[in-house]
Amino acid sequence: MKIQAIDHLCFAVEDLDKARRVYEEDLGLELDGLYVAESEEIRVARYYVGEVALELIEATSPDSEVAKFIRRRGEGFYLISYRVDDVEDALAELRAKGVETVDRRPRRLKGNRYAFIHFPDELSGVLTEVLDGEFGYDEKDAEEAD
Repeated sequence: MKIQAIDHLCFAVEDLDKARRVYEEDLGLELDGLYVAESEEIRVARYYVGEVALELIEATSPDSEVAKFIRRRGEGFYLISYRVDDVEDALAELRAKGVETVDRRPRRLKGNRYAFIHFPDELSGVLTEVLDGEFGYDEKDAEEAD
């Protein structure tokens, strides 16, 4: 598996609107997109810093993985996403090396195929994602958020 680039970094936040004010007004980042990913039970604000996206994610359900993360660890760094040529190939290669993957098959969201990998000890508990595709709006996967 060849990692091409860091695609995005995610930060779990309790209040997306409050976090947006800091990132936009104080840090001067420009909002690239705001959407709801129903499949992941999150509301997302997306920014770009150079070629890397930064996402602030707020849980839309108390049972979501993001809500559970915040209850266990508090707000903060949640996920790193690496761009690869082919997610299915990456998953197969990782499993062949004995790496535990959360997903057996790719998920889909906004024009991307992605899968979660978890290296609990090796990467300090950071959730890791691999993805391919082009980030774009897809009505079947996400709705625009207010």
